[in-house]
Amino acid sequence: MKAVLTGLILLCVHTGAAALDGRTPLEVDKPLAAPQSLPELASMPALSSQSVLVYDQASGQPLLEKNATMQTPIASITKLMTAMLVIGAKQPLDEHITITSDDRDTIKGTGSRLAIGARYTREQLLHLALIASDNRAAHALARSYPGGVERLVATMNRTARTLGMRDTVYVEPTGLSSSNRSTALDLAKLANYAYQNYPEIRQITTTGQYTLGTQRVVLKLKHHRHAKVFYRAVAFNNTNRLTRMDGWHIGLSKTGFINEAGHCLVMQAEVAQRDVIIVLLDSSGNTSRANDAARIRTWLEESSPEHGTETRYTAASRT
Repeated sequence: MKAVLTGLILLCVHTGAAALDGRTPLEVDKPLAAPQSLPELASMPALSSQSVLVYDQASGQPLLEKNATMQTPIASITKLMTAMLVIGAKQPLDEHITITSDDRDTIKGTGSRLAIGARYTREQLLHLALIASDNRAAHALARSYPGGVERLVATMNRTARTLGMRDTVYVEPTGLSSSNRSTALDLAKLANYAYQNYPEIRQITTTGQYTLGTQRVVLKLKHHRHAKVFYRAVAFNNTNRLTRMDGWHIGLSKTGFINEAGHCLVMQAEVAQRDVIIVLLDSSGNTSRANDAARIRTWLEESSPEHGTETRYTAASRT
């Protein structure tokens, strides 16, 4: 716990503005409040996730940790850093980007609802990458980043070092590679920074469902010579089902899954009048991370007698 506390306090220390890629400065906001004495917490809940961290944003203290410094694959949590840098590059959000064969997943061979040759705006691709965790969308954003994928990945690693994410490495922008690795402690730093500075990501990732509007759909039916073409609204659900559930007040969210990483979740939420970052890595089963989040919410509520003193945290705006 001491090592985790030390790392989280370092998150709050002003490290100065670092110029990234020679264009967009990454400003670290003022330090969070000094650690406060917190109410005595209930016994730690039983959680299936192999690595866990619950971080109190107002006090700057960890409330719960389990293997929080263990480095592990992070799957599509990677897309949170990708989106930060794409937004930071300040390219036109209404610019159209064509999905090409370069955007196909050649690592895992997964599919996508985005057809090769289809055109989407950068804003639409950001929604699809963050809400639906679409890999083609994330790769197209990286490919169209100034300097391309290679430049973006280099900037992702440089940004991680700037944020004090010492045990994080990125090799590609989607999270399909198990070589994208981090820790719960590092991802709490990333989520806290994104929450403070990127209202666009807060808005996108807390949306339960995203619709592209009416799209041309080509359906190739088995045993039919000709494909059927029709038009319909194409909707994508948020991969974090908690964004569509009552009782949750979520301020930022990103999920991830590949076999090597298990089911992962990074989330900012208000629970029992407390603003927290919850990081869950390497859960097994489709519902395990949501169940762990629910157990953590119950644990925080039980640890806050009569919902006493508010410990709210106000996010800053990026300048």
